[in-house]
Amino acid sequence: MLPTISDWVFVAVLAWLFFGAAGAQALLGDGDTGWHIWTGEYFLTEGHLPPTDPFSFTMADREWFAWEWLADVALALAHRLDGLQGVVLLAAGFIGLSAALMMRYMVWSGVNLFLAIGGMFMICGVTTAHWLARPHMFTWVFFLATLWLLEADRRNNSRNVWLLVPLVAVWVNTHGGFMALLLTVGVFGFGTALEQLWAERNELGESFRLHVPPAAWRYGSVFAACVAATFLNPYGYHLHEHVLEFLDSQFILNSVDEFQAPDFRSEATKIFEVSLLAGLLVAGLMIRRGEFAWPLLMLAWAHATLTSFRHGALFMLVAVPVLMLEASRWIEQGARAGNWVLQTFKDIADDYGPNSDAPSESGGMLRSWAPIAMLAFLAYSMNVRGGSEETWRAEFPDVRFPAAALEALGGERLTTGRLLTSDQWGDYLVYSLYPDYKTFIDGRSDFYDPEVLDDYVHFLGAHYSWEQTLDKYGFEAVLAPLEWPLTAALKSHPGWRLIYDDGLALYFERVESLGESAAVREDKEQVDTSEDARAALEDSPQAFGQPLRSQ
Repeated sequence: MLPTISDWVFVAVLAWLFFGAAGAQALLGDGDTGWHIWTGEYFLTEGHLPPTDPFSFTMADREWFAWEWLADVALALAHRLDGLQGVVLLAAGFIGLSAALMMRYMVWSGVNLFLAIGGMFMICGVTTAHWLARPHMFTWVFFLATLWLLEADRRNNSRNVWLLVPLVAVWVNTHGGFMALLLTVGVFGFGTALEQLWAERNELGESFRLHVPPAAWRYGSVFAACVAATFLNPYGYHLHEHVLEFLDSQFILNSVDEFQAPDFRSEATKIFEVSLLAGLLVAGLMIRRGEFAWPLLMLAWAHATLTSFRHGALFMLVAVPVLMLEASRWIEQGARAGNWVLQTFKDIADDYGPNSDAPSESGGMLRSWAPIAMLAFLAYSMNVRGGSEETWRAEFPDVRFPAAALEALGGERLTTGRLLTSDQWGDYLVYSLYPDYKTFIDGRSDFYDPEVLDDYVHFLGAHYSWEQTLDKYGFEAVLAPLEWPLTAALKSHPGWRLIYDDGLALYFERVESLGESAAVREDKEQVDTSEDARAALEDSPQAFGQPLRSQ
């Protein structure tokens, strides 16, 4: 009944999430959570997925891929049970579970306990920016299960590896990260086949003949079965087309921050840089020993992360256990060589290892009272104390979202006409005002037409054609973040009036109707043309009685 080391990792992650500076609101730092909840609620109410887009006016009546529908249903169920408190607890539970699983996996694989704890700090240093109540929290657990099943099968073939097939069948309906399983199984199988060929070549020498090794058939079969299982989704092969288009979208690659290459300036990217360099060194040593599966996996995910830092978490989950295992082997070699410091370090860690009778890891994964007690305490605190203590309130943080503006202006005012706002604020308003509010654009950057995305970028930069673009979509109001350059243009424009300003959000409304606005601009253009013509006439030779030269 005593807590295991994995239990303590789970509890520590939850404590950091809820007792940290940001509190429970940190998990609601991304507005996408809002439309995920309502998508799941739609399914629970109607019994089927939305056939067309239910959230925007720009893409209304267009087919929409709710490709994370199973995660959306889970979020909606948590929301039904306990509102945003339930959503936050669900997300925190899965994030804590992924950390505890990684700890357990490293200790199982033979990593020194203290190195495993250090590895957990490294992984958390890169992944904390993505600790959010969004479907990718399920991907981390599924990805860890994939790595564990593959490594266990490499060490000792068993039928458990076929659990990857139902795993990916669930994953494909939960998050687009299911592609990570296909890539990992393919690369791992190829690397394991190379290891078998390498071993046979060293054993047989000149009598060795190149052939297809057993690992190629085994993992090739598993890979094929996993690919087939990915078609068990509401959209069939169209989902695969959509995901590939999404990953290859130039707008997303160039405009969405999390899809950018790492800049190696933040703390997370520095930890990744150290892990990357160490991984390259360790990969070289492993290849010299004839080990290919894990080095190839590290290189594959390193390439993916250098292209898009969104994949940094997956690289860390692959690389850190390998790095810590190599360091553990170095400690064991030093201990066998008589280094008493390393021997003591090893002995203490072994007392809490997987083969010990101590209560640390022998009791299995998350079987004691500690995780359940922690979740129960948090649930109680958020519901009983949440109303009075900001740390416990599960709500979208008002420093990132226009909560004050919504309260001051009222939902009826914001839903009367078409409203322009940012994609993240659009997500927030969808959660707060659905179904009355229809957004121009939200966080579903994979869904909107390139024309809409380009116009949105023009709004962000106050492009010279911003007036025509506002008219194009029939906007009657603008709710803009303070830092938008468009706010300065609207303040000085006679056709718009500033109604509300709280230092975070500015709300503008049209002074006249769209038709009147267009007429005013037409008159203005005529006046400008007349003034330009008058200026040109005064500067021309005819103004001085001289004839114009023929061209």
